[in-house]
Amino acid sequence: MPQRLIVAITGASGVIYGIRMLEVLQQRPEIETHLVMSAAARATIGAETGYAPREVEKLASVVHPSANIGATIASGSFQTMGMVVAPCSIKTLSAIANCYSSDLIARAADVQLKEGRPVLLLVRETPLHRGHLRLMELAAAQGAIIMPPVPAFYNNPRTVDDIVNHTVGRALARIGISNDLTGEWGGLGSRVG
Repeated sequence: MPQRLIVAITGASGVIYGIRMLEVLQQRPEIETHLVMSAAARATIGAETGYAPREVEKLASVVHPSANIGATIASGSFQTMGMVVAPCSIKTLSAIANCYSSDLIARAADVQLKEGRPVLLLVRETPLHRGHLRLMELAAAQGAIIMPPVPAFYNNPRTVDDIVNHTVGRALARIGISNDLTGEWGGLGSRVG
């Protein structure tokens, strides 16, 4: 059985995180990627990147329409390594936190959580008000991993790509996928990256 990872891209700013994850995983043929993009993600891809949504779809092994709540990834019997929502809008965070499965992204996340599989939410919003924090707490209480794409600087990033790669590398490692996007911390005085 292939290793499978669900990658969801929502309309929050930072769609490059999901795109970069797919680019990295495309180099790993042993991992089958299942992509779901919201309608807002398709608009944001055009606004923030040089990609077209069709180009992003070509990076995935399988693409599921966000309205298809009967897709394979909507069932717990479909084995996966988990799911990454990158970026995760507050709307999607709310749906996941409240088990409101109105689209395939929320449904797939709910299924992963009920099966005890990791669900990483790269929540992309700032500043945060108490409602946002409450939703994150609620999602975390249900087993979701809240992982805002906050840049790290101990690795001395030089470009935006360095920052994106570091976050994607950490997210993949948290799911259990080894990668060389981030270096191992060697202590103060050493260089990472």
